Parts: sequence; structure tokens; C-alpha cells
Amino acid sequence: MDRLWAMKVFARVAECESFSRAAESLDLANATVTTCVRNLEEHLGVTLLQRNSRHLHLTDEGTIYLQRARELLPLFEQADAEVAVRGGTISGNLRVELPFALGQKIFPHMPEFLRRHPALTVAINLTNQSQRLIERGTDLAVRMDSVDDAEMVARPICSARYVTCASPQLYAGRDAPKSPRELDPQRCLGLLSEGHYTPLDWVYARRDEHVVLRPSGSLLINSTDALIQTAIKGQWAICVLDLFVRAPLATGELVELFPEWSNSMRTFQLVTPKARFISPKIRVFADFLLEIFDTQLPPNTNAQIAVRSHRKEKKAARGTNAAGASPKRH
Repeated sequence: MDRLWAMKVFARVAECESFSRAAESLDLANATVTTCVRNLEEHLGVTLLQRNSRHLHLTDEGTIYLQRARELLPLFEQADAEVAVRGGTISGNLRVELPFALGQKIFPHMPEFLRRHPALTVAINLTNQSQRLIERGTDLAVRMDSVDDAEMVARPICSARYVTCASPQLYAGRDAPKSPRELDPQRCLGLLSEGHYTPLDWVYARRDEHVVLRPSGSLLINSTDALIQTAIKGQWAICVLDLFVRAPLATGELVELFPEWSNSMRTFQLVTPKARFISPKIRVFADFLLEIFDTQLPPNTNAQIAVRSHRKEKKAARGTNAAGASPKRH
């Protein structure tokens, strides 16, 4: 039995509180994970996990062993990584979670990253619904504004603001609106809120003026990139993060409306599980993301990063829904 591997499997089962979720995160069969933990228990002569069809919890011995595993496993990973770095090679599998719109912006740069690190395999999961990184075995994620798990560490990498823009053809031959109040909602394409068919409101502010517009165009989409491409080819206005329309604004395919009005800002956070040691594969990918966004809007270093536990988050969500608050912009 490979005791180091068995220790890693046991730690993942304990962190996921599930054999099946641990197996999924490790790309193993459920039976393989079960057998691995059973063999470890037989080797140690103790029961580490009490389980039935519905519940799984650590025994006293399991709690002690998990604590030691969390201390030892990073040391072994660090030793391997230091030797690999000295050899000039960073290898292994890297699992990354990205929002859809951000992933589409990063993909054109991935061939260069893979050229630099040919021994590294990168698996990217695109999702706008934050997943629990440890349970899924995810090494690194990018989230917007807040971190939903106190076991995570976040680092701001880029800030962006919402801008309203449209194809020049939309107002060809006539004056463009001077204020968001003059926008025709039926000429505005909406971005759907996550998991709903209701578009997000467009919110504007200028000195003491505030305008809220609900887009009601004939097309609603949950993809920022699809909105942009539709606006370029059609005669509609859109409201998206400036990070994603820098190129079409520069080429004139889109023009910005109401630059003197302010919109909400979003900050992208680079998120990793808490650890004493950050592996080289995570570090090089994080540095690569920072390199990509180096020419973008800098993050607001004075902003507070919200960190909350899942339990508190669920309670807060129930309270928000009961109060009838509007959904957050994505």
C-alpha cells in the first residue's frame, strides 16, 4: 500500500465529507477510494471514519490523523515541487474554475502558457456558479467581489466597471441619447441573472441623479460574449463590463454611451484554498493571469474582500429573498 497516497485519499474524503465527491475530485472510481481508506484503516488498526448510507464523520483517531495529514502532505508536495523547479520543469494537472466571460477572454492566451509549460495539463471548468474548491479538487478559481468560504484565500487581480455601448449603426443619421433616461428599453439587450430568465437592471448615477433601466429588447442572453457579438452585428445597446469590450471600443465596432455617468464596479479575485505551501503550478498560472490583466484596470486595493461561510451565506440569502432585494449583477 502506498501510505502517502492513502493519506491523501483519506484527507480528501474527510474534507469532502463524502466518498463519492472525493472520488470525483480525484478522478477515481468510488470503489477505489473506499478500498484505499479501508486498507489504511487496516494498516493503522483503527477506524478513521464512521459511515452509513447518509452520514460520514471522523472518529477521534480520524480527527488526529487528519490533522497530521494536513501538516505532512504539503511538506511532501513542497519537496517534490522544489526538486522539479530545480530541474526546470513544472508538471502535473492543474484544475481551474473561471466565470464564462473571463474564460473566453483568457483562452486566446492559453497556447502561450502551455508553450511555456509543456509538461503541465490544465483543466478549466467554466461556470458562473461558485463551486466548493476543496470538494471538487480545484486548485485555483476566479470569483467576483466576494469569497464564499472562509477556508479560501483571495487576491484581487483586476477591477472593471459597467459601460453602456452600441453599434454606431444604431444611431446613424440621428443624435445619440444624452442621458440613460432617453434610452429606449426595447433597443437594449439584457444579460440574464444566474439561473433566471429575468435581465439585470442597468443602474446609473451622476451627482444627485439616479437612473435604473430594465432592458426589454427582443433577446435576453446569459453570456456576455454573445451579447457583445449580437450588439456589434445588430442595432441594440448593451451594458457589460468594460474589460470585455476594450477591443471593439478601440476598433470602433462599438461606441460608449454616457461616459460621464458612473456605473457599478466589479473586482475579480484570484482564489485558492488556504495552504502553507503554494505549489509552483498554481503560482505560475496565477502569475500568468496577472500578466494578462496587467494592462487592464488595476484592482481597488482599498476594497474589502467579503469572506463568509456557506452556512452564514445561506441564512443571509434567505433573509435577502424574504426582504425582496434585487439580485446581484453578474
